[in-house]
Amino acid sequence: MPRIARLTNEERAAALATLPQWRLADDASGISRSFNFPDFVTAFGFMSRVALLAERADHHPEWSNVYGRVDIRLTTHDADGLSQRDIALAREIEVLLAV
Repeated sequence: MPRIARLTNEERAAALATLPQWRLADDASGISRSFNFPDFVTAFGFMSRVALLAERADHHPEWSNVYGRVDIRLTTHDADGLSQRDIALAREIEVLLAV
């Protein structure tokens, strides 16, 4: 399987400019965002929708859920850091929130 390219500093900066609520990890290995929902059922429904996107993309988030909060971290292990796959999934997650 071909190795996935890690984003350059310039590519990373440009991509994050389009995702203002996502934060770059201190070591620049991934991006993260916390989401707050009114209750567990709403948070879980959001996670289910993200899971379907992730499965379709074959790119799965690191995440946790506590009641109405969902924390998501995106990184590409095959790239040893942030890749275009992470940016694409973050953008799809943002679209879910707009619906």
